[in-house]
Parts: sequence; C-alpha cells; structure tokens
Amino acid sequence: MGVITDNVDLWGLALGGTLVLFFGGGVIALVLGFVVGAMRLSPIPAARAVGAVYVNWVRNTPLTLVMFFFAFCLPILLRQRVDAILLATIALGIYTATYVAETIRSGVNTVPVGQAEAARALGLTFGQVMTLVVLPQATRSVVPPMMSVFIALLKNTTVAAGFSVLNLGSVRSNLSERGENQLVVLLWVMVIFVAMVLLLAWLQRAIERRWRVAR
Repeated sequence: MGVITDNVDLWGLALGGTLVLFFGGGVIALVLGFVVGAMRLSPIPAARAVGAVYVNWVRNTPLTLVMFFFAFCLPILLRQRVDAILLATIALGIYTATYVAETIRSGVNTVPVGQAEAARALGLTFGQVMTLVVLPQATRSVVPPMMSVFIALLKNTTVAAGFSVLNLGSVRSNLSERGENQLVVLLWVMVIFVAMVLLLAWLQRAIERRWRVAR
C-alpha cells in the first residue's frame, strides 16, 4: 500500500487523466457513433457510402496511428499548440465511434424488417421510424456489445500514455523516477482497471435487469 499512500498526488492525477479520457472519449463516441450509425442505415446512398468509408477507414487504422496524427500532425496543420489530453480524448472518441456505429447498426438489424415496413406504411418518416419503432427495441440488444465497446475504450486510454498524457498507463514510468518498484506499480494499475471493468459489468447487468422487468 505504500506505493499508493506515499504517492497519492500522482495516483490521483493519473486516475483523473484516465477518467477524463474515458468519459470525454465516450461522449464523443456515442454522439458521433449514433450519427454514423444512422448514416449506415440511411436510405440515401450517399449517406451510406460516407458512413461506410468512415467506419472502414478509421476502424482499420491502428489506434496508435490515429493518436499520432492528433498528437503531432493536427497541431502542425492548425499552427498552434493544443492540450495533449484534449487531442487524445478526441482521437479516442473518433476511433471508438466506429465501433459504436457498428454496434448500433447490428442492434437495429435485429428488429424484424416487417415492423419498419409497417411503420412506413402508416406514413412515418425515416427519422420517426427509427426513433419511435426501431431504436426502442434495438436498444435492449445493443447494451451488452456496447458495454464491451466501452470496456475496450477504458483499456485503450493507456495508449495516450505514449503521447505525453498522464494517466494510469504512464504512472509506472513516473513512479519509477521516485524509486518505486515498477512491478508493484503495474500490479496496482491492473487492480484498478479490473475494479473499473467490474463496475461497468455491474452497470450492464443493472440496465439489462431494469429493462427486462420493464418488458
């Protein structure tokens, strides 16, 4: 415990950095992923094409390269310095949005086509069909894979450690400068990540239980 109690300040900053990356990247991923997912399901061919290009291009690019672009190339293009944690958060959100979009698309595809066709026959627009008929049913099936996406996002926050962002992924190198045992530090980092993943798993079960009763 001395590794933590003797370095509470650094552990607090590292945990705070991880949470900022996780929640900030998660919000960006949800908003952008929902938009891209809707484009992938749109009846407009151009929208589907743009959504497919975005998903296939970004998802098939290693996260390290995406982070590299935002950390080094984007400031050069903007000709000004940008906060490293902000750039890392945006990079994580844009990368994770591709998985959110595909998860939403898969969930929507679980809803029988006949229901959407019946809604359109009643005169509902595409937006009304999605929000009133399809999405309420698809959300239940989306919860487990979506939580897996956010667990992956949580673990991906450690990639930002290689781009001068203080988080749990970089706390080992910082504590080694203070003479702490690196193996012990890594074990504590693992314990913290396991605890956070278990919290997300509990949240998933709680949501599923609530919606199962609602049925």
